[in-house]
Amino acid sequence: MTTRTLTLDDADATLRVGARLATSLEGGMLVTLRGELGAGKTTLARGILRGLGHEGAVKSPSYAVVEHYRFSSLYFYHFDFYRFADPREWETAGFAEYFRDDSVALVEWPERAAGFLPLPDLDLALTMRDDRPGRTLVATAATPRGERALVALSTIPDTRPD
Repeated sequence: MTTRTLTLDDADATLRVGARLATSLEGGMLVTLRGELGAGKTTLARGILRGLGHEGAVKSPSYAVVEHYRFSSLYFYHFDFYRFADPREWETAGFAEYFRDDSVALVEWPERAAGFLPLPDLDLALTMRDDRPGRTLVATAATPRGERALVALSTIPDTRPD
């Protein structure tokens, strides 16, 4: 596994990183997105969707559980499992059919479906910084596709909080 850590000073930096990641996403990928409430998960998802060419509103799928977007050659599913009370809800929700070769699944709160999701290609963890404004993003690749996605971040300076 390869890990890359970035400091995101503000929402614009989070959007830019999302847009950069979008260039490397391909069908069949699972990207998990972890972080506490307010950590910037939806902002990062918005950046990815903007990078893919989506111009409309991007909202958190907290209530709908999934929002879907169609691009010319790709389906994009943005999941939010925050409201899952038990990981077994994954089985009854029927979401397994969304994980296909022609789709990218971005999953917020993946731990709420623990044991049911496939291995993520890329895990993104956002944490709020204690010492100054902004967030820290730790991106971890677990597959060759995830490794290729990390390459998209290679031109962004690797900074860590002091």
